Amino acid sequence: VSMGEMQKNLEGPRHRTSLKKPLWVVLTISVTSMLLICTHMFQRHSKSSSCHGLFSNRGCEDALSSWLPVHVRKFTDEEIAARAVVRDILRTPPLLTENSKIAFLFLTPGTLPFEKLWDEFFKGHDGKFSIYIHPSKERPVHISRHFSDREIYSDEVTWGRISMVDAEKRLLVNALEDPDNQHFVLLSESCIPLHTFDYTYRYLLYSKVSFIESFVDPGPHGTGRHMEHMLPEIAREDFRKGAQWFTMKRQHAIIVMADGLYYSRFREYCGPGIEADKNCIADEHYLPTFFSMIDPMGISNWSVTFVDWSERRWHPKTYGANEVSLEFMKNVTSEDMSVHVTSVGEHGDELHWPCTWNGITRPCYLFARKFHPDALETLVNLFPNYTSAVV
Repeated sequence: VSMGEMQKNLEGPRHRTSLKKPLWVVLTISVTSMLLICTHMFQRHSKSSSCHGLFSNRGCEDALSSWLPVHVRKFTDEEIAARAVVRDILRTPPLLTENSKIAFLFLTPGTLPFEKLWDEFFKGHDGKFSIYIHPSKERPVHISRHFSDREIYSDEVTWGRISMVDAEKRLLVNALEDPDNQHFVLLSESCIPLHTFDYTYRYLLYSKVSFIESFVDPGPHGTGRHMEHMLPEIAREDFRKGAQWFTMKRQHAIIVMADGLYYSRFREYCGPGIEADKNCIADEHYLPTFFSMIDPMGISNWSVTFVDWSERRWHPKTYGANEVSLEFMKNVTSEDMSVHVTSVGEHGDELHWPCTWNGITRPCYLFARKFHPDALETLVNLFPNYTSAVV
């Protein structure tokens, strides 16, 4: 072998080795950098997820789960069918005409103590409203022609049970038989009007949304009432709370009557003693949850019925005659911030939301409760004054 060939053989491997050195250096630096970056990010995330140590399994699982793809549950056949029906109903435009009416649905045990006041409210507006009464205990005695013979077939109603929702649906289906009824208002025997009929009519009929209260209450009397039996259709994060006193557009009223799937979950599983010590109250959760799921942009998330929960009891404050004044009534009629009381904390945290009507700031409330029957004459005398407030 010549000296030249020996030199080439010796230089060849040395040249290849010199090419590999920079490659290994680059790879080593890259891997080390990636490990440092990942370690830094994981440590930052672990602080918020309580993954502080090697044996903190739950915290580490939470931290790692955020790195994994989010699992999207597939809808069941029933859910797909239900949502298809809802979608088609919502595509139906409202048919507002000069004959359009508002249906007032009274849910009451018997006689309406404020019928005289409501008569003043309705006076002179025949043809623009309908009245339906669901008396759950005894047939009412009437003093106003507007209320005579307006009772529907009724059944027993138990507070906090699905029978309350059934009574609401019974009122809705009767009112839906009249095609001129374009907006529906649920009221109790202790409710009163806060504005003139004309103002109320325009406020409701030309609103772009239904006024259904729906909010997240993370406390024991909110999300804490969610039942595992409601899964998979109603997840815990979808569970909402709100007052039962709604007003809703015709499309939404039809959707309520068409719903069998979500209603059935509340009928079967929203009640006392089904899961541990939970006490799910159907009329506080069914409609708020249902509409939050199927048409969240179509509802206001607050109710146009004023209620005072300041006493923090199972039932709201009842105002007697000695507590009703012109100043008090004007304060209620002009309030433009809605209040939602949660079950978080010892006395319940409050959520405050501004009230807007079609994007414009407006007073929140058209109706108010609860009022004691002894306040009737005071309210009748004050009615022309507090309803004339400029809003």
